[in-house]
Amino acid sequence: MHRFQYAGNALHCETVDLAAVARLYGTPTYVYSAGTVEDNYRRLAGSLDGLDVQVCYALKANSNLALLRLLANLGAAFDFVSGGELRRVQAAGAKVNRSVFAGVGKTEADIRLALEAGIFAFHVESEPELARINHVAGQLGRKAPVAIRVNPDVDARTHAKITTGKSENKFGIPLAFAAAAYAAAAKFPHLEVKGLQMHIGSQLTAVGPFFEAVEKLIPLAQQLQRDHGITYFSLGGGIGVVYQDALASGSSSWWEALPPDQRPITPEAYGAALTPLLRPLGLKLLLEPGRFMVANAGVLLARVEYLKRGQGRNFLILDAAMNDLVRPAMYDAYHEIVPLQRDTSRRALKVDVVGPICESSDCFAKERMLQELGEGEYVAFLSAGAYSFAMASRYNVRPLPAEVLVRGSNFELVTARESFEQMIAGERIPAWLKQGNQA
Repeated sequence: MHRFQYAGNALHCETVDLAAVARLYGTPTYVYSAGTVEDNYRRLAGSLDGLDVQVCYALKANSNLALLRLLANLGAAFDFVSGGELRRVQAAGAKVNRSVFAGVGKTEADIRLALEAGIFAFHVESEPELARINHVAGQLGRKAPVAIRVNPDVDARTHAKITTGKSENKFGIPLAFAAAAYAAAAKFPHLEVKGLQMHIGSQLTAVGPFFEAVEKLIPLAQQLQRDHGITYFSLGGGIGVVYQDALASGSSSWWEALPPDQRPITPEAYGAALTPLLRPLGLKLLLEPGRFMVANAGVLLARVEYLKRGQGRNFLILDAAMNDLVRPAMYDAYHEIVPLQRDTSRRALKVDVVGPICESSDCFAKERMLQELGEGEYVAFLSAGAYSFAMASRYNVRPLPAEVLVRGSNFELVTARESFEQMIAGERIPAWLKQGNQA
């Protein structure tokens, strides 16, 4: 569910006309719905009925400070994968004592920063990482809380670039070696074994892989309770969202009209499947959602620059580009594209929706049927709240886009569009080059 819909023929975020946002702040601009984020958080936090659940938002999906503060105010902790992400949480005014640090390549500086900040636990990906965390903790005279990420070798049946739970992936320790890894961890004097962690991938659209992975790890969890007294089990994230039919999916009637076996995964279905498995363990449960929390809570607004009619092909050229939204170029990802002003009297036109960058990969959609649009009109890319601004770049010396947060009828600029001066502020020309011949 989400809070983007047409009111009359104008696309709104909650009760804000998105065309007004585009006119005021320009484009490309990301717009987020606070109400949608709040709905998503509450549904997921309550999905495992009666169990002790801690939601740790994976801010790699979107690390905007305003969104982080919104989630912290709701009660969320955080899942970060770099020292920079940890510092962003702190900059948002949130505590990190219930948050976890994941990732396969933690540096000594990362570990030291996290220990000094007092994080809840490190999610450890390898035996060498155990030794490194022990070493840094020893230097600080502390015990580092750890859980080992165990790879259950489960096919998440998602895109090859975002699956993480198979044996050929770089993540975690194989299930067959997990007990030995925990035994080794328990021998380090500056480590405290606290939990068990898994994460099998992103954008999962069915409950089956989650169920399979949890079922495989329950015997290990029981063994670790007996042998090491672990207190929590982290299930990771990965619940998928709707990209196709994204606008329609904001309505409960759309979900109800689908046959049960074709309905996308929901927190309720996730919880109903896993609660019977997890309840007997009596462990605290950590959930680490990223995409689910923010993807359908965000759109990218763009302006039409040209409608170029070619030989057998039409091109709708926007001011947004792959540097603003790289997912279609990187993952062949689908985003629904809709006009901000709907006009059913216009004919539908088959177009390639493209950006201005000098790359053939700067293409958002091929042969997409859209209402005929012209210069100066606006479109929205739906389901653009996750892995979108977070992956934006300055390619072609294009500034990072603006970000706006909406609540009800109010909206506020939360990230100003980057200026050219900000883009080059950290660059220097050596003095010896300045003396060179410029003829």
